[in-house]
Amino acid sequence: MREILRDSGLTARALARQAGWDETKCSRLQGGRTPPSDADIRTWCTICGVPDEIPNLIAASRNAADAYVEWRRVQRSQRRLQELGLELYENNTLYRFYSSNFMLWPLQTPNYMRAVMTYFNEFHEAGNTDIEEGVKMRVARRQYLADGRRTCVMVMEESVLRNRIFSNDIMGEQLRYILTVMRQSNISLGIIPWMASRSQHASETFHMYGDVNVSIELTTAIVTITQPREIDLYVKAFNELRASAVHGRAARTLITNAIEALH
Repeated sequence: MREILRDSGLTARALARQAGWDETKCSRLQGGRTPPSDADIRTWCTICGVPDEIPNLIAASRNAADAYVEWRRVQRSQRRLQELGLELYENNTLYRFYSSNFMLWPLQTPNYMRAVMTYFNEFHEAGNTDIEEGVKMRVARRQYLADGRRTCVMVMEESVLRNRIFSNDIMGEQLRYILTVMRQSNISLGIIPWMASRSQHASETFHMYGDVNVSIELTTAIVTITQPREIDLYVKAFNELRASAVHGRAARTLITNAIEALH
């Protein structure tokens, strides 16, 4: 909001006068001491001549408290971690997921889930004791894709199939399970081969729910994006990544080759 005011050429006093506010309100809003209401944002952007910024600023303001959540804050309880995003699963009918490191959750076996949770528990030194409960909750999450009312479109790098983070037994079971999940009619899986010609580079793992939310997994935190213009860029990135992926028989061949490579 401070940058918008600066770019408009107006002073805080001029903006306050046009808005019918006390001048100190502008100071509080610019300094972050007072969270802006939706009405405040609409008034601010309209007076400054940038009404197109209203949806982005409102989304950013509403999401400010939960936009950046450190893993260490939620790793101590797998129940709390698995509860993150449940509302997004329930309220959206289209999921679009991309991964460059781990198997995406709709594809995971219980043993793979357990290995992932244990890995991050140790990495973040979280001292978590409810991993088994977390596994049960993540398995239960599959209900959102079981009735066919929702569509899940996934893209993974081939390296995800080849990573040897966990034992051969866990990876072998996991890879074979993917071949089964791929038969589900409302699930689409594309795999980007190592040697694929591509217009979009491998990026951070991200999950998209409808056109309203993008969740990005970093090493240290979960970042949530709700600004429409940023979401549009992730939609564009996802579509370009998917265009580089192979599907169907070609994807199954990559999975089968990864299974054979374990031996």
